[in-house]
Order: sequence, then structure tokens, then C-alpha cells
Amino acid sequence: MRLFTSESVTEGHPDKLCDQIADAILDAMLAGDPMSRVACEVITTTGMVMVVGEVTTECYVDIEKLVRDTIREIGYANGEQGFDADSCAVLISLKGQSPDIAMGVNTALEARGSQRGAEDETGAGDQGMMFGYACDETEERMPLPISLAHKLTRRLAQVRKDGTIPYLRPDGKSQVTVEYGDDGAPSRVEAVVISTQHSDGVENDAIFRDVKKHVIENVIPAELIDGNTKFFINPTGRFVVGGPQGDSGLTGRKIIVDTYGGYACHGGGSFSGKDPTKVDRSAAYMTRYIAKNIVAAGLAKRCEIEVAYAIGVANPVSVLVNTHGTGNLPDERIAELVNRHFDLRPASIIKHFGLRRPLYKQTAAYGHFGRPDLDLPWEKVDKAEELKKAAGIA
Repeated sequence: MRLFTSESVTEGHPDKLCDQIADAILDAMLAGDPMSRVACEVITTTGMVMVVGEVTTECYVDIEKLVRDTIREIGYANGEQGFDADSCAVLISLKGQSPDIAMGVNTALEARGSQRGAEDETGAGDQGMMFGYACDETEERMPLPISLAHKLTRRLAQVRKDGTIPYLRPDGKSQVTVEYGDDGAPSRVEAVVISTQHSDGVENDAIFRDVKKHVIENVIPAELIDGNTKFFINPTGRFVVGGPQGDSGLTGRKIIVDTYGGYACHGGGSFSGKDPTKVDRSAAYMTRYIAKNIVAAGLAKRCEIEVAYAIGVANPVSVLVNTHGTGNLPDERIAELVNRHFDLRPASIIKHFGLRRPLYKQTAAYGHFGRPDLDLPWEKVDKAEELKKAAGIA
């Protein structure tokens, strides 16, 4: 028996507010100019949002309006939450992409002085390693702890917005501990933690009762809860001061929430605010796609893919497959199938998923993977049958 815990945060968490603003800016620039290069960072604190970074685009975007609209949409629409979309300061400091970086992205090492195809013309926007993961624990092929944690925070936002629990405010967190049996399969939920911002004057007993009934019991299957499951709801007893008033926020500070909840490796690069020439984002999407198709094909019960890139080079410098001993084929054989059936050059990834379009803001809260509520191209399993046939699995 072992326990594993993952957390999620709501869209009103200050870090997630920053991610959503950054991706709203990216979406707007891609809508106006699909070839935009965007590396946008956002920071927030009491009464202030600052947008910084490197941007090269042919279109005009009213960034200040976009910032305020995003904050308002999240729920910080008046001073009652301690942060107001209309009165907060918005500071903007953006410059063009470094020509030294642009040179390697525009023309990859493989294409310089050659007549190779268009897929070789785009180099990786940075060096680094990226990981993708999938498993058979849930229908969406995600680890159960992060799947449940995301569903809890999405439900918190839903009951706030539809008035089911009218005193909730935008900031909040969830955390789920799952017990795994000796066979490696999840067996029960050991603990659930929810901390949610609320209006002043609400008794903690009422918050506990309402959140347990309308959030936890609505999300977590009854068969996973037993008499020993522990519930911690606003365990400090009060959460009135929240959002940017309660804590500063920064783009890319919730990368484990964005991915697999700590259940799989992470290369360290964040996603939000980055256009798809940045392999931190596009290659992480591709490795998730590969891992999910491997699991869907029955080649393994768990699969982790690592790729690594050199800046300005199109082809990855390494590809690693790790099925954690669950593979129906040796990992080296599965790696051969990956190299044969998936093109990992940045231009090919961008083309395959259609990444030069505004689809990113919707991913900036509640996870980039395992999202049945969104039609994300990297969540498809359209390569599973091809892999199964190539592997000779009936």
C-alpha cells in the first residue's frame, strides 16, 4: 500500500490569474498574426498587474483591455474581493524577440545551407527536456489524484458562479490523497483538502457542510470514500483575504498543477504565455499525445516519454520511453515505434496539432492534459490503432 497526493488551484488563484492573462495575450496575437512570437510573463500583487516579455507580431492588441477583461471574467469584478479589474494598475513592458534567438528558430541547424523540407526550417526555441505521461487509471488516461483535484477546483468555480454557494470567492485550492494497492491500482481516497476564499461573516461549519455536499460529494465517486477518509475544508478556519491581495502571483509557478500533479517527471519549463515554437509547450503536448496513444494501444499501462532539444535545432537530441515495467514490449522497442510514427520536429508538431491559432487560454486553468471538457488535439488517440498494428498486438 502507498499514498500519493496531488493538488489543483482555481482560476482565481494569483498564479493562475497570471497564466490566464499571459495566454489571453498569446491567443489575441495568434488570432491577428498566426506567426507571432510570444514569450509573455505576468506578475500580480495587491492592486497591480505587470506584463513583461518578448513579443514579435504584426498585429495590434489592446493589452490593457485584455488584462482587465480576463481579471473580470475570473471574478475579480469589484473591490469586495480585494482586487478589482477596473481599478488595478496595469503596467506593460514588452520588447521584440532577441535576434539571436530568432535566427535559430527561423532557420534550424538542419536547414542552413541545405535544400531540406519545411519541417527542418524551424528550430527549437530553446534547449531543455520535456516529459509526457499517460496511464490507465482514469478514462482520460491521467493519474487519479490530479484528475480528482482538478475536478474539485472546477466544481468550486462552478458552484461559485452559478450561485449554489453564493459566498465563495475566486481563490481556492484542492488536494487529494489516493491510496494505491499492492497491484499498483488506486483503491480509495485517503484525504481531501479544500481551501476556498469566502466572503466575510460566513461560519466555518457552514462552509464545511456546503463544500462537502456540493463539491466533494458531487465529484469523488462514493466507492472511493470510506469511514477512514479524512476531510479538511478551510482548515485554518478563515480564508477571506485571497487572490492578489493575499499573495503575489507569477506566470509558470504552477507547472506541476498544469501537468501530472507530480506523478510523472517534469522538465521544468512552463507553458503559459509561450507560442508553439517554444518546445517547452509544443513538445510537452506532443509527448503527452505519444504517451496517451501508447497506453490506448495497449502497449503499456503506464508510459512516460522524455525528449530533449538544442536551441536552433529541429530534431530532438534524445527520445526516451519508460513504461515502468508495464510494457507489453521492451521500452527500446516502443522507442523505435515512437521514432518511426511520430515527427518530433517543432514545425511538424505545430502543423500536426494546428498550434498557430488561439486555443491556449482555455488550458491556463485546471490542467493542460486530461481535459474531457475541451477538444484539445494532443488528447486524441488517433494513432493507437496504427501503433497496435505496428507492434503486432491483436
